[in-house]
Amino acid sequence: MDFTDVSLTALRVFRAVAEQGTFTAAAASLGYTQSAVSRQIASIERVAGAELLERRRGGVRLTAAGRVVMRRATVVLDAIDATARELSGLPEQGGTVRLGWVPSAGTTLVPHALSALRRSDPGVHVVSREGGTPALVRALRAGSIDLALLSSAPPFRTPDDESPPLELQTLTERALCLAVPAAHPLARGDFVDVADLRGQRWIAGSSSGADRFMGVWPGLDERPEIVHTARDWLAKLHLVAAGCGLTTVSCALAPAAPPGVRILPVRGGPQELRRLLLARLPGPPAEPVVRLAAALRAAALADDTDTVPNP
Repeated sequence: MDFTDVSLTALRVFRAVAEQGTFTAAAASLGYTQSAVSRQIASIERVAGAELLERRRGGVRLTAAGRVVMRRATVVLDAIDATARELSGLPEQGGTVRLGWVPSAGTTLVPHALSALRRSDPGVHVVSREGGTPALVRALRAGSIDLALLSSAPPFRTPDDESPPLELQTLTERALCLAVPAAHPLARGDFVDVADLRGQRWIAGSSSGADRFMGVWPGLDERPEIVHTARDWLAKLHLVAAGCGLTTVSCALAPAAPPGVRILPVRGGPQELRRLLLARLPGPPAEPVVRLAAALRAAALADDTDTVPNP
């Protein structure tokens, strides 16, 4: 096999498919057609002489050969990107850590950790991106991020079944809360009774399948009336402020709630918990990764509280 025949475009497409989990999502992220993505993957598999992606219902995952190619592709693409940065006069890659985070971590924890890290370790350069837990796990496995802040709901289990298992640390464990319009009858008290959630109108996620109900209180004994869907948490909260419905939120999002929204605990049923996990691949981490992880742990400890602030 002669990998000199593999283009950088093919390597970037391959990494995008591994991270996004589907050809469709990779095509959308790159601005390509799905057939163009398929052609690039076929070309790199031809050169490798092996299947690099296991096609499964609902998506793809790397084969053993695919993991080998991904490790090497990441080195090549990172080197190309570092060269471009150096030529542009931007910071070198030596002290760079690549961080992925779920939306609830981006409201206070990530900004607080990065602010503290700039003061304590100004030589550590962090580049970050937001994503869902499955996409961030794939990015970790693909080697395109070094650390990830993941969300986990009961029943708590490891975020994937691949080997070797990820190194995981629980940073916070908090109750799921409810975002209610300030003028709504449910906003009059200091908590919401779970029995009062029947017949409410909901603002939920825009994905298909189970994710579509993200934003609806778990375990409702009725099919929820979903009146608005949105992927962005801030958009959901502004819809709540406009009186359009209710949505569930991590209490970590309370500081980001716009005027006209109350963030309230729910009583009367099993407590719905959410964990925030710090994840990385096993093995000795580089020193910049250690420093960022320490800053994230410190920020989580400082931000953690049992009270839910209300606007």
